[in-house]
Amino acid sequence: MKLVLDLHDIFNKGRDIDRALREIIDRAVETNAPLVEIIPGKGSGALKKKVLRFLEQKEIKALYHRVDKDSDNFGRLFVRFKTSSGQDRGKGKRGRR
Repeated sequence: MKLVLDLHDIFNKGRDIDRALREIIDRAVETNAPLVEIIPGKGSGALKKKVLRFLEQKEIKALYHRVDKDSDNFGRLFVRFKTSSGQDRGKGKRGRR
């Protein structure tokens, strides 16, 4: 199961962005989802940087395994989670961060 968060509709609403990011990460943890796809879009790159800063927060970073940038689409990120056995739940061929 992959969860998807498209930020196009709230790109200029800082609090809404943080809330949506937190909700999708919490939902992934609660549902044991292997992968969250976040779509900040291409634009200037400012929203993508905001998303990456959010994901780098200590308490958020502790919840996931790694973040991959999509090598085929600059406007998309993948947040991968580990299984309880310690294996990466979101396997796939993407560019590593």
